Amino acid sequence: MHELSIASGILEIVGDYVPADQRSAVKAVHVRVGALSGVVAESLEFSFAAITAGTPLQHAALVIHRVPVRIRCNGCQHEFETDVPLFLCPKCESGETVMLTGNELQVVEIELEDQPAEAS
Repeated sequence: MHELSIASGILEIVGDYVPADQRSAVKAVHVRVGALSGVVAESLEFSFAAITAGTPLQHAALVIHRVPVRIRCNGCQHEFETDVPLFLCPKCESGETVMLTGNELQVVEIELEDQPAEAS
């Protein structure tokens, strides 16, 4: 289950950007997961919940934004989405294509609870 090590890596990223005394204010961690990234979203969510239990991040949600496979044909420049790993252009049937999206695995946002303004 490599999702456990991915969840651990996500926590390291949170630790790099959120000071320890503010981690309990983390409301959500947003990640982009491509359709061909090899990550099982449900396993990643389970792993994230398991390793944050009993920590200041225990109430933080892991929000997964699924990214479809998007392809561009080098021949005719047509862009299209596909669910199958056969990247033939539906317009000109060329096999000379490049994947634009679909293999991402990125932390894109760390959302914090709004902190009330201090009274002066």
